[in-house]
Amino acid sequence: MELGIYTFGERTPDPKTGHLVSATQRLRDLIEEIELADQLGLDVFGLGEHHREDYVVSAPAIVLAAAAERTKNIRLTSAVTVLSSDDPVRIFQSFATLDLLSGGRAEIMAGRGSFIESFPLFGYDLKDYDTLFAEKFDLLLKIRDQERVTWSGEHRAPLHDQPVYPRPIQNPLPIWIAVGGTPQSVARAGVLGLPLAIAIIGGEPERFAPLVSLYREAARRAGHDPSHLKVGINTHAYVAPTSQQAADEFFPPYADVMSKLGRERGWGPTTREHFEVMRSPRGALAVGSPQEIIDKILFQHEIFGHDRYLAQFSVGTMPHDQIMRSIELFGTKVAPVIRKEIQGRNRAE
Repeated sequence: MELGIYTFGERTPDPKTGHLVSATQRLRDLIEEIELADQLGLDVFGLGEHHREDYVVSAPAIVLAAAAERTKNIRLTSAVTVLSSDDPVRIFQSFATLDLLSGGRAEIMAGRGSFIESFPLFGYDLKDYDTLFAEKFDLLLKIRDQERVTWSGEHRAPLHDQPVYPRPIQNPLPIWIAVGGTPQSVARAGVLGLPLAIAIIGGEPERFAPLVSLYREAARRAGHDPSHLKVGINTHAYVAPTSQQAADEFFPPYADVMSKLGRERGWGPTTREHFEVMRSPRGALAVGSPQEIIDKILFQHEIFGHDRYLAQFSVGTMPHDQIMRSIELFGTKVAPVIRKEIQGRNRAE
């Protein structure tokens, strides 16, 4: 199983001290986090795209390119690229450039995104939410698979035998579809034969098992071998030396961000009681001691049989040294055990 980390590059006031780091410092800290993950042998680091004041990453490919020069082996992916409000030509060019700079380590994780600020920012109508994604995804795949592209659609000027450069080292450049639970998006990934990433940020993981089954069945019906298609699970996570320390450190920034989003979207506030239920063995949060995180990931693997797990350690702003410690524990205490156990399960099959 591939193990990695993703972040949105959050930049919010520390809920305990009120301190707000500069955007410059947050980006420098982020590069250090990616560099440490690479040194520890983790497989993937992902950056999400947002266009809000509480996140510093609006252009993941640029930050990942900076990280490419400080790393050697770790794969560098968006998590996610908001495809609906961007241009597929520029997305492909940016990540093809990243692929060249990194020696073939770039990936695109394409999704609809969980916020809508990018639509008015780039002049798109939210009523076209579904058609924008479908049309632009079709174009992105054509650009990836063909050096010269002829294409037409409703929301973008057509291309007539137009070459798109540069071309990446990887052929094809890996493109994942990232979903939050929409069956139509899951089925689309299966029909297209593309790897699928599912974000589980609430509820019991078992509830998402039918989506993975749907994905594999859609792939099979479309003529793809499901055993050759990757499934990734992404969750909120945090590792500390003890379970209590992990909970006490992670809860304040997590509750601050999730309660703020709740006010925007009509959810209730995030309480400590709810948080503790979420980080219980059958909950969505992987927050605890190294052994608890190991148990949580292996439990989920029994459900999904997935190929990749990505942890989002910083949902709200946490001290940089705590994030670095969490990455170190994940890389040195959690990852080796997970890999050994999964390797044993695969041999047994």
